[in-house]
Amino acid sequence: MTQQYDFVAIGDMVVDAFIELDKDQADVSVDFDTGRKTLEMSFGNKLPYKDVTVVNAVGNSPNAAVSAHRLGLQSALITNAGHDRNGEDCLQKLRGEGVHTEYVKIHEGKSTNYHYVLRYGPERTILIKHEQFPYVLPDFETPPRFIYFSSIGEHGIDYHFEIAKYVQEHPETKLVFQPGTFQIKLGAQKLKEVYENTEIFFCNKEEAQAILVTDEQDVPTLIRAFKQLGPKMPVITDGPEGAYVVDEDDQAWHMPMYPDPAPPVDRTGAGDSFSSTFTCAIALGMTPSEALSWGPVNSMNVVQHIGAQEGLLTKEQLLEFLENAPEHYKAKKI
Repeated sequence: MTQQYDFVAIGDMVVDAFIELDKDQADVSVDFDTGRKTLEMSFGNKLPYKDVTVVNAVGNSPNAAVSAHRLGLQSALITNAGHDRNGEDCLQKLRGEGVHTEYVKIHEGKSTNYHYVLRYGPERTILIKHEQFPYVLPDFETPPRFIYFSSIGEHGIDYHFEIAKYVQEHPETKLVFQPGTFQIKLGAQKLKEVYENTEIFFCNKEEAQAILVTDEQDVPTLIRAFKQLGPKMPVITDGPEGAYVVDEDDQAWHMPMYPDPAPPVDRTGAGDSFSSTFTCAIALGMTPSEALSWGPVNSMNVVQHIGAQEGLLTKEQLLEFLENAPEHYKAKKI
């Protein structure tokens, strides 16, 4: 009988190449009617850039697996990589972070996902391309305590139902769902089985509106709409307005964001760090309101670094930030 993992993350893994754009060579325009921002650069020219940083083994689920290990949980990752140098670099990175890689599958003739992140100040535009890897849930000898499911490719629709069926048949395993872009586009009805079997659910306000196909602005109302879909503990973030959760007793809580010690460097991975940290707090025995105070701390530190993993905190570091939190940093019933 193998060890029981506390936290098994499922989702695509990528290499991110962060390209810092020269602001003299690029600009961002805003449509005042829609608020939509557009990155603009001269076409057909050779444009200098400031710097490039390559970060291996990232993506919503790899980021969550690293976060869980740093916070003291036994974590593993279910993902795919190509039989190439990038895939080997990703494996080494995961192992160096203490993430178990027995469920990482290497595929001959395929390339490891590689994304280009165009950085303009703390914001970014990501050029993405996902290899079509086969998605297969492994045979767990011992069911994990938590499965953390996030972004996968569009061809993986059946994988969602396989995961939902597994947690339905293994109630000792709690499903955490942080939908990626493709999963958000699918909406609530197409993933009905996933939502019905989810313990903890995460998204931001705009994603919630897209999933529910609504213009509703009140976040507590949006959260309770998700609870009706099935998740026992839906969590919604709302940028600088903070984060919200409804617990199993239908009590809603609000938490302000932890103050930034300096202007953010790069916002990549802020959502992943929040969601994974909240989940780890629940796994470690915290109440939902206590877990809500953990998530923003890790997000605050992650955005002070380039990439989604460098700023992830250990449990000891996170608790130190909580001890030094300002007086207003408290969860409140709403």
